[in-house]
Amino acid sequence: MKRIFAILLYFGLVLGLSFGANDVASAKTKVKTYKNCTALNKDYKGGVARTSSVKNKGGKTKYKPHVSKALYDASDRDKDFIACEK
Repeated sequence: MKRIFAILLYFGLVLGLSFGANDVASAKTKVKTYKNCTALNKDYKGGVARTSSVKNKGGKTKYKPHVSKALYDASDRDKDFIACEK
């Protein structure tokens, strides 16, 4: 009897956790949007890079860019993988 109760409890926990994980995974985070690069550079002086492996092809920059794919996708106009770089 104890073994059956333990098995049912185990499967109940597994099912409960699997349904709870979907809610967390599907929650979308809101990305702050900026009117222009001047506004974005107030928060992120080096701009925003899509990934940490992106290199700036436009020359020397003063600051290292912040890495955020979602913020980059909402901000970059010239599609060079760094938005509003300085």
